[in-house]
Amino acid sequence: MKSKLATLIVALLIMQATTAQFHIGAKVGTNIVKIDGVSFKDQFRYGYHLGGFAEIVMSKKLSLQPEVLFNQYATTLDSNYKSIYQNIINSGQSRVKLNYLSLPILFNYRLIGPVFLQAGPQFSILMDQSKTFLQNGGDAFRKGDFSMIGGAQVRIAKIYLTGRYVVGLSNINDIDNRDKWKGQAIQLSVGLSL
Repeated sequence: MKSKLATLIVALLIMQATTAQFHIGAKVGTNIVKIDGVSFKDQFRYGYHLGGFAEIVMSKKLSLQPEVLFNQYATTLDSNYKSIYQNIINSGQSRVKLNYLSLPILFNYRLIGPVFLQAGPQFSILMDQSKTFLQNGGDAFRKGDFSMIGGAQVRIAKIYLTGRYVVGLSNINDIDNRDKWKGQAIQLSVGLSL
């Protein structure tokens, strides 16, 4: 039953897409990231994202915007864990960088004029992680993450200015289940529709 419903939804989206307007573009921006968990400092750090997007206009008010982004998240281990991570912190290796291939699928709703509201899920695949923290403990982060996105976009001609909040729903801790690690980010970006 679920597969029939999914097939029907995909077929309807494909039929709608064939009659809809279609745009593609590129974007670049900054990530202001915090990883929640007892092991990490309670602060935001900077990363970046870059990639491309497509927009499928479904009606005057609604469009679908799938994207492919390279996202870099950065964080720092909390100094309260010096007894556990003494060698890492003393060697200056307390910073962690996570590189994700992210696939957001957003619905855009035209609020007024050039202002659009955005919401949807994001699936991320961990491509690379800095080995400084991880050399001693193996791979500490799960290979995938699931997030929800909410934000706004302002369009000036072919330029798209976007601000989003990304909240992680998955526990990305792959060491144990005692401490839950979840990412959150504010993304600011500039895009160009081609």
